[in-house]
Amino acid sequence: MDIVFLRGLKIETVIGIYDWERKIRQTVVLDLEMSTDIRKAAASDSIEDTLDYKAVSKRLIGFVEASEFQLVETLAEKCAAIVREEFDVAWIRLTLNKIGAVSSANDVGVIIERGEPF
Repeated sequence: MDIVFLRGLKIETVIGIYDWERKIRQTVVLDLEMSTDIRKAAASDSIEDTLDYKAVSKRLIGFVEASEFQLVETLAEKCAAIVREEFDVAWIRLTLNKIGAVSSANDVGVIIERGEPF
């Protein structure tokens, strides 16, 4: 199994359960690891033969910016489903970091894995 990854994808969105959170935009940071087979792309040297991480990032940015979920768990599940379904990814590990959610912590969030590596 090969892995294409995106790290530190910062996106502004409405996220949270408190009234004040529903009125502001906060930064979430996504890290993704996605299973793929890069051999065809390596042989052809063509973007059409690989998992296009730029296309994945653009799709997730658009989705997350427009979303207004209460829980990071919901947002993480939806993002993982988009990648798996729209980009034909069999397995994904997604970390969603809600920076500043706890004042005494650097990072707060969830890590999920979905699917089976091929």
